[in-house]
Amino acid sequence: MYERNQIFADRADAGRRLAETLRAMDLGEPVVLALPRGGVPVGYQIASAFKAPLDVLLVRKIGAPGQEEFALGAVVEGPIVVVNEGVPAHFMAHVREIAAREAQEIERRTQAYRGGRQLISVAGRTAIVVDDGIATGATFRAALEAVRQMNAGKVVAAIPVAPADSLLAVEAMADQVVCLATPEPFYAVGLHYGDFSQTSDAEVVDLLTRARQFERTGV
Repeated sequence: MYERNQIFADRADAGRRLAETLRAMDLGEPVVLALPRGGVPVGYQIASAFKAPLDVLLVRKIGAPGQEEFALGAVVEGPIVVVNEGVPAHFMAHVREIAAREAQEIERRTQAYRGGRQLISVAGRTAIVVDDGIATGATFRAALEAVRQMNAGKVVAAIPVAPADSLLAVEAMADQVVCLATPEPFYAVGLHYGDFSQTSDAEVVDLLTRARQFERTGV
C-alpha cells in the first residue's frame, strides 16, 4: 500500500487552485474542455472563474490486445482516432476495430452527458484541456492532439498533478501547460487527494448544466 501524499482536498480544491494560476495568464475568453468524469469537477471551477463555456471532451483509450492497460492510441469524439508513435503496422486492424467500438461508447456518453448536443466549437479560440491528474498521460495527449485537429487557436493543458516524465510529453503538445505538482515518487493520481471518490454521471450532467447557467447570467 502506497503512502498518501495529500496535495489537494478534493477535485474542486484542485480546480480552484488551477484557476488562480490560469487567471494570471493572458488567455482571453477560453473554452474549457474537461475529460470525464474526474476532470469535470476540476474544469467546472476553472470555467466558473473565467465565466467560460464548459464541455466534456470524450476520449476512449485503445488498448493493446491482451494488455488493455497499454495504450496504442485513443479515439476522441468526432470521431478522431489518434495512434501513438511506433505502433506496429500489424496492430492497425485491432486499432480500427477497437476505435469503432469505442466510438459507439462515445456516442452513448454524448447522449448521457449532453443529450446528443455537439461539442462546443473551439475553432480559433483558446481551449483549456483539463483532467484531475495524469499518470502515463496517453489519453490526455490524445485529447490535446484532437483539439489541435479541431483548429483551436491555442491549446492550454491544465493538470493538478502529474509525474515529471509524463508532463514532458504533454509540454511538447500544448502551447502552454499549467501543472501544480510533480511529486516524486509518483504512484497514482488519487494518492494526492484527500477525497478522490468517483465522480458520477449525474454529477457530470449537473456541473455542465450549472456551467451553462452562469455563462448566460455572468454570475
